[in-house]
Amino acid sequence: MDADELIRAKAEDRIAQCRDGWYVTSTGLLDSHEQAIVQGVTRRGSAGVRTLMYGGYEGAERRMLVCIPADIPMTDEEAVSGLLEVLRVEKPAISRELSHRDYLGSILGLGIDRSVTGDILVRDDGADIIIMPEIADFLKREYSQVGRTVVKVSTVPIEELIIPDIRTEVIKDTVPSLRLDCVISSAFRISRAKAAEAIRAGIVSVDHIECLKTDFRLEEGAIMVLKGKGKAVLREVGGESKKNRVWIKIERFV
Repeated sequence: MDADELIRAKAEDRIAQCRDGWYVTSTGLLDSHEQAIVQGVTRRGSAGVRTLMYGGYEGAERRMLVCIPADIPMTDEEAVSGLLEVLRVEKPAISRELSHRDYLGSILGLGIDRSVTGDILVRDDGADIIIMPEIADFLKREYSQVGRTVVKVSTVPIEELIIPDIRTEVIKDTVPSLRLDCVISSAFRISRAKAAEAIRAGIVSVDHIECLKTDFRLEEGAIMVLKGKGKAVLREVGGESKKNRVWIKIERFV
C-alpha cells in the first residue's frame, strides 16, 4: 500500500468508525495533497456521516478531516472542541530571527510526525504552533531549543491562537484567461511555463486542495498557494481589455 492509498484507507476507516460507533472521529493533520485525497473519499458519499475540514482557524493550510454522526444535534464548534491546541514558543528578544523552517526543523528533529502538527504562525517574539493534544506533554518537556536558540514553551487553548499581522501587496494585471497557470504566473511573478511545471509537480493548491490541472479555471475569491512562494487570493475579475485579456486584481501575502 503506497502513501496515497494509506491516506485514503485511514479516511475511510474514520468515516466507518463514526458511522458504526456513533461518535466524532478525525484524521491527523493533512497537507494539500492529502486533503485532496481525503475529499475525494468524502465526495463519494458517506451515509449517516457529515464531514468538515478543520485546522484551528479560518485559512489554515494544514487541516484534518472531522467526521460527525449526521443525526447527532452538534454544531461544528462542538465537534472540533479539544481536537487541537497551541504550543506557544517564546524566544529571547536579543536572539536572531527565527523562520518557519527553523521551527519546523526543530520539531521534526525530535522525531515528531508531521501529521500531529499543523500550521506554524511566526511572530517577532516567537511562534504559535498548532498541535494535537497527545504530543503536548512531550513537547513541553523536550522542546527547548530552535536551532541554537533557547526558547520557552507552554500550551494554550486553540481559542487563544495568535494570528500575526498580515502584510499584503495588490497586483493588478491582465491575463490571457483565468486558467490556473496564467493566474499563478501573474500572482508569483514567474513564467507561465514555470507555473505549469509547479502545478504538475503538485506544489500548487486552490482553496487548500492540491490542483494538478494547469487549465483549471479559477473563480473570484480563489485562494492559491505555491509552496515556497506563499499565498495569494484572486480578489477581483474584471472585463476584457482591448487585446482580449482579462483584468484581474490579486492580493498576495508577503
